[in-house]
Amino acid sequence: MTLAALETKTDYLHALPGDDVRQILWRFRDRYDLQMLVQSVRAVARGPVARLVASGARNTHEWTAEKQALLQAFDESGVTGVFMDPGQGGFIEGPKNLALALVAFELAWVDAGAATGSLAGCLALSPIHERGTPEQRDYYMNRAAPAQPGEDRKPWRGAFCLTEPIPYVGVETGMLGGKVRVSEWDEGQEPMLQVEKRGRFITNMGFANFVTAAVESDDPRIKGTCMVILEETDPGTFDRGTPTRKLVHQLSSTRDPIFSLKVPASRIIGGYSVKDGVIVPRYSHGEVIEAVFRRTRVTVAIMTSAKLLSAVEPVIRYGRGRFRGGSIASPGSPRYELGLQLKQDVVHRLVDVWATGEASAALGFEAARVFDLLDPIEKQKTEILAARGIKPGTATMKAMRPIQKRAIELLHGEKAGQGAGRGPGGPPHAGEPSESYDDILIQYALLDSVANVLCPACKLWNTGHGARMMREAVSLMGGYGITEDCPGFLGHKWMDAQLEATYEGPEAVQRRQLSVTMTDDLFLAQFRQWIRDMRLIANDHPGTGACALATAMQMWLWTLQHLQKGTDADGAKLYQGSRQGVTFPLADALCWLLSSRSQILDLLELQKQGPENPTLAEGLPGLVAFLTDLCHVQAAHAAGEVGRVCAELVFGYNRHPSWDTEGCATCYQSDDLEALESLIPGIASLARGYTDVIESDGTHTPKAGPCVRFDGLDQFSRLRVRMDGCLTGSQLAKDRAADALTKVMIPEALDYPQ
Repeated sequence: MTLAALETKTDYLHALPGDDVRQILWRFRDRYDLQMLVQSVRAVARGPVARLVASGARNTHEWTAEKQALLQAFDESGVTGVFMDPGQGGFIEGPKNLALALVAFELAWVDAGAATGSLAGCLALSPIHERGTPEQRDYYMNRAAPAQPGEDRKPWRGAFCLTEPIPYVGVETGMLGGKVRVSEWDEGQEPMLQVEKRGRFITNMGFANFVTAAVESDDPRIKGTCMVILEETDPGTFDRGTPTRKLVHQLSSTRDPIFSLKVPASRIIGGYSVKDGVIVPRYSHGEVIEAVFRRTRVTVAIMTSAKLLSAVEPVIRYGRGRFRGGSIASPGSPRYELGLQLKQDVVHRLVDVWATGEASAALGFEAARVFDLLDPIEKQKTEILAARGIKPGTATMKAMRPIQKRAIELLHGEKAGQGAGRGPGGPPHAGEPSESYDDILIQYALLDSVANVLCPACKLWNTGHGARMMREAVSLMGGYGITEDCPGFLGHKWMDAQLEATYEGPEAVQRRQLSVTMTDDLFLAQFRQWIRDMRLIANDHPGTGACALATAMQMWLWTLQHLQKGTDADGAKLYQGSRQGVTFPLADALCWLLSSRSQILDLLELQKQGPENPTLAEGLPGLVAFLTDLCHVQAAHAAGEVGRVCAELVFGYNRHPSWDTEGCATCYQSDDLEALESLIPGIASLARGYTDVIESDGTHTPKAGPCVRFDGLDQFSRLRVRMDGCLTGSQLAKDRAADALTKVMIPEALDYPQ
């Protein structure tokens, strides 16, 4: 075969992935409402938002009139109304987690402060949406929705006030400085509450009309903690406070407010009951924020993914044009056309940035889709349990244990509930067996166990590792990367990423949550199924790196089980909540696995659905080949990281043997070797080459101690060797992906101002 024929068979990446590709990867190809939302939000992001950043609006932390104008742009584009149901002034029916994730992605592609500002309004409404009474939901959702044609009103803006002032800021959500007590309680009348709250780093506070605030009781007539709704017209002090002197996210309004307000008890989110003269909120503040954060953390994670993917085009453009205009780079020469891309280091590092962006976006959007599936089933589950007389809290947990056990049996191929296969319905009614609804509870248990892991995992990995990779992207721009006029605003995005890693709980909070949820038996049963799935994918698509990923997943699972049963050299239990040197690294390792798995599943979706789109026909083979190589690169990184973490944890808590009686028990004595030499010729030289030998004068090889024995760890050692072998071909994939970056076509200029 001629060289020309070979070249025609090579499929290269023609262009950067566009909307048709992303719609397939992130599963909204059939959602016309979401496609229109993306276009509308993009027009705002790459228009008014980009112009603000380019004009230097980020140089002040004050909330200016120019920044205020963004709120109207959000209203007109549909960003403000995306959180509401159609009956409340919105336009998207059903769950909205994927929709909010897409909004965050498009805005953060240009500026994360703008994304934060738009989503903070949704965060303020989330406690009301998730745990509010029907009256509270209707009242505040309708007022927060943009004005409809013919309406003469301004939409209400909200703020979420959880974080306390220093010294509590950033400590934990259980430490509340805000207090609530009974102010007035006349016979037969609704109690009036006095709320005292000081906030720190509260977004949207410069213009908020209402606040959802976390407080704890300062009165024996109120039990525990709760969240309350405060309005700017309430009697007392509604002080917006001083602006926070941020270095990042300057297109959002952040202040340190002070509240001292009198409000009716009906403002307690979720309502309350009165028992023995004590007001008992239906939900504690912890129960409210748990329901809120397990969804809203996903959108923050997506914001960092957008930064990484938005960096690809500016870095390519900078690298290619680096030497143009110089006397040694004449038009048409490789130096002129490729610039820095002539050097493998530049394109290899960009491959790592791009692969991380794809993996983090895949993980974040998968989490959003899981919550879209979970939300309606969670409501059905609540109705079913309520109809059976089961109250929230401990009673619900107890009732769900047999359901979780049956879900595990289902995963193992054993019998499931008698109602398996039946469609979803409402609470059971007279004459219908309650077992017919157990399959709904099983579906809920399966999805909930996965959501409990994916949410903290994407928040931890996307923002944590993503921030580190944003530094890599900025460094690829040289000194240009940290200038105000850097194309793509990469310097701003790098700085913004540092803050996103602390939003809605810093990294330690996510690791702590993961260390609990990832040990759930139902999640681990599904995780084992995922390992089998990766094996099958590796068989059909070996270039994806699924083989290395499956082995790394198996190694992680083996390590978890080993640590849960094991002890350290002093006999102390290894896997326990207080031992974060064990639990936290293992949580980090799991995130690498989950992100790589999501990336591979996205690729398979593109391979399946892509051929049906005629606009993708010409460039699809090259695109699939490139994304396959990115999957392989990322899977190799994930396997390497998991191997390092697991090896450190498995071996690191054993004490190294020393040159004492116990440590030398397995050593050869030189006199014994000489005696054996006559029976087994050559054993002396062999032993000295591969084992420890104590000479007749007591000397030994100079090292820390005798060689370590691996009793009981043979399976881990075999897995480690096997995983290393599974990395075969990963660097070739990186070479191919790097080569594709030198050939891909990019637009003449960015489609938003610089």
